[in-house]
Amino acid sequence: MSFKSIKVRCHIVIVLIVLVCYSSSAQNRVFKITDFGAKGDSVTINTMAIQKAVDSCSISGGGKVVVPVGKFITGTIVMKSNVELNIARNGCITGSVNFVDYPLQPLPEYRSHKDQMGGFHAIIYAENANNIAITGQGKIDGQGYFQKPRPNPVADDIDGRPRNILFISCNNVTIDGVELWNSGLWNLHLLNCEQVTVNNIKVNNHANKNNDGIDIDGCRKVLMSNSTIDCDDDGIVLKSTGAAPCEDIVITNCIISSYVNAIKAGTESSGGFKNISISNCVIMPSKSKVDPIFNTPRIGVTGISLMIVDGGTMEGININNINIHGTKSPIYIRLANRARKYTKGIKEPPIGIVKNISLSNIIAYGTGSWGISVTGIAGYPVKNVSFNNIQFFSEGNVEEGDYNKTVKYDEKAYPMPTEWKNLPAYGLFIRYVENLSVNQLMLGISAPDVRVPIMAHHVNGLQITNTILSTPIYDKPFVVGYDLINYKIEKPIGWAGLHSSDLIKIITQK
Repeated sequence: MSFKSIKVRCHIVIVLIVLVCYSSSAQNRVFKITDFGAKGDSVTINTMAIQKAVDSCSISGGGKVVVPVGKFITGTIVMKSNVELNIARNGCITGSVNFVDYPLQPLPEYRSHKDQMGGFHAIIYAENANNIAITGQGKIDGQGYFQKPRPNPVADDIDGRPRNILFISCNNVTIDGVELWNSGLWNLHLLNCEQVTVNNIKVNNHANKNNDGIDIDGCRKVLMSNSTIDCDDDGIVLKSTGAAPCEDIVITNCIISSYVNAIKAGTESSGGFKNISISNCVIMPSKSKVDPIFNTPRIGVTGISLMIVDGGTMEGININNINIHGTKSPIYIRLANRARKYTKGIKEPPIGIVKNISLSNIIAYGTGSWGISVTGIAGYPVKNVSFNNIQFFSEGNVEEGDYNKTVKYDEKAYPMPTEWKNLPAYGLFIRYVENLSVNQLMLGISAPDVRVPIMAHHVNGLQITNTILSTPIYDKPFVVGYDLINYKIEKPIGWAGLHSSDLIKIITQK
């Protein structure tokens, strides 16, 4: 080997060592916000000091911005690439209650329904940032009780209240260990982001209207795990408020308490939802002692809601190992046609698609009397849905006149089971569906109920096998079908009618 070759190789090795050392030193750089003038005295407005720490960290190649013990009041902090914001135990980033501390952010490049009036307001904000993180065992408290609607809002589609965290079009995002409390609006909003990890966080959001827990909005490759959410509005929400789909999402090992929808895909659905896996979660209504905010119902509306209402496609949804306790309607699957545009000047979205959904190993007990529903619309059925090993025990006790014998077709209404409440079946209500399989279903009611267990309207391809009715039925059919074709329905254990021909009542509608 020539001396020249050895020299070149040595040069390459030196460069590599320098790069490794630089990368290591960048990761180890610590920027303590108090070194930039921040004071955790619950009084000082620290926006400029914290922003200087973030900017210095990013300019230096990245590292860790540390929030030590103390209560640090701040307005909007703009995160930058390669910055980890680490909040120490007993450290708190606390949102200012003054409008002027949340300047309107520029209209983002990625357009969504939520920017119809301009940009956004948030405590911690980022757009087009890479390799950013919020970590630690401390807290972000938005002081949402005091975040009032702006008198002349120009941001968001609501009224200008700030989110706790809003990241738009960011890549490689980590949120780990922190507590997120009392947002003025949504708590954690991830919009059009990719490669996201949310782990071991605690959310408590009972401070204002629209207090969602976590909104994953048009994001790809997201892993959310090991977290606890307790909120006034929806818990974990998948949305698609713009053109991008929610795609390749895993949600696992979470405890979700909500007064509305615990786990939801929708309502905004423009880009759709694909390849979603949800598993090993516990769901219940919130037990917060806080007084109702803006008349939020104190009931726990749904456990799992899957909806397409503004165009888009929902497919490849796998939900497994879920424990639901106390909600009014444990499962709600709906295709409707609100057809809301996600931005001005575009065509009205066509009717969407809902297909290829699997729900298995779900226990729902102590629920209200609203039942489980799977509904499409005429000419646009929900397709290919399977229920396997479902235990569903509700309160029953519905009498004549206490339920909707005719379930209205309001495709434009806001989609929630509050629209229907007590359906004409205490178990499953199925309408405009193609290919639905129910295997190993156990149904029970705590008190006598005049309704039938299952009702199917305009269903093509229905299979029901291995069912147990823990509350025996003597005087009514197991299934009532309207325009039901291509079906296989086995006699359930617990149906005690006199004649097998009475098991299914088929009604042909003209």
